[in-house]
Amino acid sequence: MHTLSASLESVAPGLVEIAGYAALSLMPPGVGVLTTEFKINLLAPAEGERILARGRVIKAGRTLTLAQTEVFSQTAGQEKLVAFLTATLMTVEGRDDVND
Repeated sequence: MHTLSASLESVAPGLVEIAGYAALSLMPPGVGVLTTEFKINLLAPAEGERILARGRVIKAGRTLTLAQTEVFSQTAGQEKLVAFLTATLMTVEGRDDVND
């Protein structure tokens, strides 16, 4: 996150404004997350003053979690959808280093 100058804008259970941390927000402490499937639709160039990703959990299961993310470019307070992602993430017990 430091390399990209990214910051967490908003964090709530099952909803995060940045990226794939939405799934982790619903998992037990001390577990890791492993992406098992990932799809991205690139819709427009990501041009603007900043980029915002809004991730949310669609369904949280015991082992697998389905999440989606909408990525927006922002210019002068206006947002433009530039990408849409879906991901299936797996809980990895006792592996908090997986998130690194």
